Amino acid sequence: MSIIEIIVLALIQGFTEFLPISSSAHLILPSQILGWEDQGLAFDVAVHVGTLIAVVIYFRKEVADILGAWFKSFGVQGTTDDSKLGWWIILGTVPAAILGLLLKDFVELYLRSAWVIATTTIVFGLLLWYADAKGKQIKTIYQLNWKTALIIGFAQAVAMIPGTSRSGITMTAGLMLGMNKQSAARFSFLLAIPIISMMGLYYTAELALGDHIVDWTALLLGVVLSFLSAYACIFMFLKVIERMGMLPFVIYRLLLGVGLIFFLML
Repeated sequence: MSIIEIIVLALIQGFTEFLPISSSAHLILPSQILGWEDQGLAFDVAVHVGTLIAVVIYFRKEVADILGAWFKSFGVQGTTDDSKLGWWIILGTVPAAILGLLLKDFVELYLRSAWVIATTTIVFGLLLWYADAKGKQIKTIYQLNWKTALIIGFAQAVAMIPGTSRSGITMTAGLMLGMNKQSAARFSFLLAIPIISMMGLYYTAELALGDHIVDWTALLLGVVLSFLSAYACIFMFLKVIERMGMLPFVIYRLLLGVGLIFFLML
């Protein structure tokens, strides 16, 4: 990988992982449109580690509160709002973890194409617009229950399809279930922590067991750039989401999807 490719792909991962516009789609597109070679497994691990560090550091207080309450719930303290939220995050992770293992090869073989990305970018962009426009947006993150957490978890599993957007589909589900924008976004980001952690561990094990050439300079740069861009993205998104809503991201998705279709038809 050239230095330009490393910088571009790391920034793409960081800026798009937590926005409702699909990081997987944007990482696939350079190879589809510009003819770049696949960035490789080691680099994928590096940029995912960078985004994981960003979300954990940004939500460090919430993560500490949830973990502490969850462990204490096994003792005399019993359940609290934070311990319940911990259970809902675990429950919401299960569908994506199971389906990810079962369908990974199918997705890799048949769904990583520009046509699929163009279609899902448009379809799930329109679904996000509908959820933002029609959702009641009255529930907070602490008003989740096991049913709503599981529904959002299955929505997260759909994000295996490139172009869907993990954050986009989980926010869409949250809004449709009546959550306000801040709560839908925060639950989506917290839900990212275990799933990105599992992806990182899976790819790290695959990397360790395989015969891969590792460019440590590229990996370090990838971690740093994806961390910085992801942290900035989370900060800005949560600051402006109430004022902007989801419409700017819907418009971007529609323009990207239509532009891709025109490009593919040339």
